Amino acid sequence: MDEDYEDDRFSDAIRILLLIAAVADDLDGVAQTSAPDNAVAVLHAESRLQKLDFWLRNPDYLADELLNDYERSNEDVLLDLAGTILDSDEPEVCAIPMLRYLFGAFEALDRTLSVLVAPRLLVVTHRRSAQRVLQDTYYLTAKGRAVATQAVEQFPELRWYTERALLVKALADGTGHSALALRRRQYLQRDYAETPLGEIIPSIADRTRTRLARLRAATDEGTAA
Repeated sequence: MDEDYEDDRFSDAIRILLLIAAVADDLDGVAQTSAPDNAVAVLHAESRLQKLDFWLRNPDYLADELLNDYERSNEDVLLDLAGTILDSDEPEVCAIPMLRYLFGAFEALDRTLSVLVAPRLLVVTHRRSAQRVLQDTYYLTAKGRAVATQAVEQFPELRWYTERALLVKALADGTGHSALALRRRQYLQRDYAETPLGEIIPSIADRTRTRLARLRAATDEGTAA
């Protein structure tokens, strides 16, 4: 087995664990009765996980969506958050490109998830019809939550994933919980939507930095006036 491949799979597993730990919904009493043993939180649908992972893996697209929300709300915190991303080299250093498929950004997660499922950090269940899987559900276990917390404590550089995943969660909560709502929002991005099937979705870092500068200038003019 190629050592780089194994390192990549482990890195992907850590990212997915920290993402799910940040965005999954805590189980209430009713949901707990039908959940696997030791489950503490749940995230429904692989398609939703893929959409959330896209924003985590592409800080330039995340920042551009923050700017979209800023233009709708004029909340300065959104402009500041986008600036935190775009004023750094985060869009270049932290980007993990994804391919575009028929329903948007996608990467097969089976091998990555196996790293988390084997030690029961996650439990994945499948709702099926006679022909196919209708929905995957991802349960974070108490052990998985503990490992996610411990990983960030031992390796502070991983805190970036949690911080950005919480931004992703806030963005998704404002968009709608369904994968369809997230997909529709991501397809409003021209560069995303126009990427040919099977090709890498391109960076929009330069365009988004230009947009940030324009919005900052407009804000400064408004303050001066």
